[in-house]
Amino acid sequence: MTDSELAWKIRRHGVEMTHISKGSHIGSVLSVADIIAVLYNSILNIDPKNPTMEERDRFILSKGHAGAAVYSALAERGFFDTEELKNHYKDGGILSGHVSHKGVSGVEFSTGSLGHGLAVANGMALAAKKDNKKHKIYVVMGDGECDEGSVWEAALFSAHFKLDNLVVIVDYNKMQSLDFCENTISLAPLADKWKAFGFNVLDIDGHNLTVLKEAFEKKFDNNKPTCIIANTIKGKGISFMENNILWHYRTPQGEEYEAAVAELEAQRP
Repeated sequence: MTDSELAWKIRRHGVEMTHISKGSHIGSVLSVADIIAVLYNSILNIDPKNPTMEERDRFILSKGHAGAAVYSALAERGFFDTEELKNHYKDGGILSGHVSHKGVSGVEFSTGSLGHGLAVANGMALAAKKDNKKHKIYVVMGDGECDEGSVWEAALFSAHFKLDNLVVIVDYNKMQSLDFCENTISLAPLADKWKAFGFNVLDIDGHNLTVLKEAFEKKFDNNKPTCIIANTIKGKGISFMENNILWHYRTPQGEEYEAAVAELEAQRP
């Protein structure tokens, strides 16, 4: 499977899952799909046959509301059957709306309350360094999540302990919840903020699969953690959802669902 094929499948599953479950956050799933695809297809050292192997890379989706993207990637990588995706957000099911590790092979940590993921990743990264382990820890955060003070406390910790085995990816789609970030609490200049907090910073196109892979593979020799600012479009891949704040919470139903499916099918790799 190519990165492009997995990215498409994440989007297609995401639309189907939120349609069936009437669950939210399809806009966030679509914006992060390319990032998740490259990580799970080309970067992370993981094994669906041995999901708890000690040397595995760890991945945390701090913006847990985009959990359908991670569930889709895990299913396509063979951690569980893709049929399970149809039970997304069902009462009694294991695939909760915000990503959960409970009963879900391949998920490291349950998230949803924003501002927690980086702190947890810090703990994993520091433990790995103390134990002389070579695996890496990756955490995907939302841009709106960067309003949280706990994020910047955790960023100070990352740099202080020289966590060069930690990679932060900010899904910078410029929107949060009910409005654009700049109308809520302005984050600009976001890259400069992460640099000031002691990170290596890469500012890239978060939908360019080649650029994403190059960013993840870039080597730094300065004992600093890395932050990748991935510039994305909320709702990417479905024209009427792109940059439309309604699709943070709205679910695809009726003619909108049919139109979304038609657009994605036309893009099938």
